[in-house]
Amino acid sequence: MPRATNKPATRRRRKKILNKAKGYWGRRSKVYKVAKHAVEKGLQYAYRDRRQKKRRFRRLWITRINAATRQHDVSYSQFMGQYRKSDLDMNRKVLADLAVHDPDAFEQIVDHVME
Repeated sequence: MPRATNKPATRRRRKKILNKAKGYWGRRSKVYKVAKHAVEKGLQYAYRDRRQKKRRFRRLWITRINAATRQHDVSYSQFMGQYRKSDLDMNRKVLADLAVHDPDAFEQIVDHVME
């Protein structure tokens, strides 16, 4: 009796990895053993960077708010301390967007908060 290898399942499994490796350079997209390693590493980076993306955007928003508040002679920490006590309720993303795209509105917010 010949040895059973379950070739359809093996082919499907390998094809899935090679499809995920499309666009990779050289053997990383053509040789299963190399592609498997490249895909696993790529998925690890993707997992890590989905979390880092949140941190990086928060840092960007804080930097933008800080730059905008310093134009009004207020530090970021002073502004945020007073902002927490005020009746306004916007997150850093919205504040940073206002600081960049609508400086007049942001100036009104700073004036209101620092009263």
